[in-house]
Amino acid sequence: MNEGMSVLDLPNLALECILERLEPAGLCKMACVCSYLRDMCSSDHLWENHMKKRWGRIIGYAAVKEWQLQVATNKESNYFLAGDKGRGILMSYLCKLWPVMLIRPNSTSYIDDHDHDHDVTEMKVSSQPSVDSIVSCYRALETGKFWFPAQVFNRENGHVGFVLSCYDADLSYDSHTDTFQARYPPHGRRAAAIEIGVSWDRLRAPPVETSPHDLHISDCLNDLRPRDHIEIQWRRNKQFPYGWWYGVVGHLEACDGNISYCHCHESDTVVLEFNQYTPGSRWRHTMINRAYHREEGNEADGFYGGIRKLYNKDEISMWQQFWPAEILE
Repeated sequence: MNEGMSVLDLPNLALECILERLEPAGLCKMACVCSYLRDMCSSDHLWENHMKKRWGRIIGYAAVKEWQLQVATNKESNYFLAGDKGRGILMSYLCKLWPVMLIRPNSTSYIDDHDHDHDVTEMKVSSQPSVDSIVSCYRALETGKFWFPAQVFNRENGHVGFVLSCYDADLSYDSHTDTFQARYPPHGRRAAAIEIGVSWDRLRAPPVETSPHDLHISDCLNDLRPRDHIEIQWRRNKQFPYGWWYGVVGHLEACDGNISYCHCHESDTVVLEFNQYTPGSRWRHTMINRAYHREEGNEADGFYGGIRKLYNKDEISMWQQFWPAEILE
């Protein structure tokens, strides 16, 4: 590069190619250079791939809907109006997000708010990306400001009562530990449970849009055959939210299990097995009616709800990684 030439002298296409190859940390550094680069580095197309790579596996429809609601609420509230009080609150919030580096755990800020005077602070406020941009959502996730709905395997740190289950929770990321805080909804009269230190591998985006308080309408009942992998809604009583529990389709008692002669798939009765429990346990298996199943059960054994057949090997593998070391009683 010629002496006196800067990156700003490059054609737009060449500059965009460079920016597309930068990690989030690099984009945030470049955004601090000038207003022109700030605008370029905040564009959605640059952050879309970063968003998918970092958060795509655990951000689903429910989280997107929650973010859109939050953005709409913020746009309508006095929080974003130009009054002195509103400006002060907005400034305090946004200065924590931009261009502070919270892209990786243990990262440090490239701008220290305490080292700048009022004019510089005003400059930073004017340089914020749009609140409904992808980069704003990315930073809200990284800073833990945005609590988003997702699901947690083996809730409450592998509590024996939740092994091979997956429950809905609101999550907040902690960049210092690279883990999450999970806030579970109340169970009956129990207060909402909070779990800290939830690792990435225990999380997933909800695979269906059904609320944990609603019955999922099964669309796979006619396809269920022995050895199929499934997950099924279960709740202790009608006041509890549903969790999803892993199981497999078993053979009817009259069937010897020989695949060549098995006609279990022709029966209206479907056996569901939960082999993490010892034989003889009341939790080991249940039976449903293929033709009429919606919710079945009682106050003693709980209520079994909607069923999802697992076709994807990655989904099955994710469940099986939590298989307990010892069979449960």
